[in-house]
Amino acid sequence: MDKTEVSKEVDAREQKCPIPILLAKKALATMESGQILRVLATDPAAVGDFRFFSEQTGNILLDQKESDGEYTIYLKRK
Repeated sequence: MDKTEVSKEVDAREQKCPIPILLAKKALATMESGQILRVLATDPAAVGDFRFFSEQTGNILLDQKESDGEYTIYLKRK
């Protein structure tokens, strides 16, 4: 994902569930439809949590990546 496409970033590293989801939800509420949110997380549960979150909210899960225990999640605002 191109960094220029990202409208907002949430740093939820070192936070445990449900904090990464809550921070993302708060950020998405300030964004316009079609904008992209990048979430940085270190909680392995974030992968499943964000998949479920996108299904429940209608926001689109574009991508999830893991590198050295850090997860990068891209969501597109519905």
